[in-house]
Amino acid sequence: MLNIADTLHRWCREARPFALATVVDVTGSAPLPIGTSVAVDVDGNAVGSISGGCVEGAVYELCRQVLHDQGPPQRAWFGYSDDDAFAVGLTCGGELDVLVQHIDPAAQPHLTAALTDVTEGRPVAVAQVIDGPQELLGRILCADAEGRIYPGTLTGAVQREVGAQARALLRAGRTARVDIGGDAATCPEHLSALIHVKASRPHMIVFGAVDFAAALSQAGSFLGYRVTVCDARPVFATAARFPHADEIVVDWPHRYLEHTEVDARTAVCVLTHDAKFDIPLLRLALGLTVGYVGAMGSRRTHHERLRLLRKAGVTEEQLARLRSPIGLDLGACTPQETAISITAEIIAHANGNTGLPLTHTTGAIHHSPRLRQPASAAITA
Repeated sequence: MLNIADTLHRWCREARPFALATVVDVTGSAPLPIGTSVAVDVDGNAVGSISGGCVEGAVYELCRQVLHDQGPPQRAWFGYSDDDAFAVGLTCGGELDVLVQHIDPAAQPHLTAALTDVTEGRPVAVAQVIDGPQELLGRILCADAEGRIYPGTLTGAVQREVGAQARALLRAGRTARVDIGGDAATCPEHLSALIHVKASRPHMIVFGAVDFAAALSQAGSFLGYRVTVCDARPVFATAARFPHADEIVVDWPHRYLEHTEVDARTAVCVLTHDAKFDIPLLRLALGLTVGYVGAMGSRRTHHERLRLLRKAGVTEEQLARLRSPIGLDLGACTPQETAISITAEIIAHANGNTGLPLTHTTGAIHHSPRLRQPASAAITA
């Protein structure tokens, strides 16, 4: 849904009804992830894509039908067609489960408010009921970064449980499908919700104002990170040397990190390979709830660094979190190649993937995130 937030926001402000088709589950390889949407307004205008083209025509016609009927949400399944790969089907071999529903903006002002937040760059989570009691199917709940729930179409225990999951996933910064309820003591209704998340940009902190940091800050910015470059040496830590960084900080690395807010999406990249900077910095970083900690250096530097960190009291469990030497084994030599090596490792680590060539792996290329644990678990995921 949030992939087309700008257009949906405009249609909502114009009180223009539309049909919304959303990918709510994916099996196998599919071109786009869950949460991706297509919308069609009352004039037949369409926006978005859910398959890269191979099922768009069928989805468009289903949206027109739902708009005309103004009935309850409908489900559609699209899979690979063995008989005709160019008929309605996914030639990539995957399967899509799509929910199509009629949206009347006048009846859902909470959606307009959430889309306003998205278009103005504020974090928001939009929860969409995709399985469960018929009367709840398609209902939407929205939450902001402060945890406030927009007044909407869910109430009582269902609102409380869906809202908790929405807030948790907003803090985690990821879209996912969650199963909740079925417990008479908390939420008797068993249902599934797809929680669309527009989070603030994750933070990449690059320590060491070196040429590798310049290339990494550019790569990090390209991936959507808010990039900070920190170095204790003012002659090197300048905006002119790091035009792609959002922030240049002149400070001792460990002192800066000690007073900086981090979360489970934060990537800490230590490129100084100087013990007087590295050891106090890594000792602190490995004790924080951050998503990634990597340090540059040779094998010899790495083994000496481990010795000094153990001497400084860092536990083996904490040391196991350290990605060092930093990056994947790509044979990278230049700063630009090294930046690709590092960001590739960050992506693989964040997704829990191997980083191996796809040629040497089996199974689905894309994995659909789906949570079944309680919200308290999702907060710390």
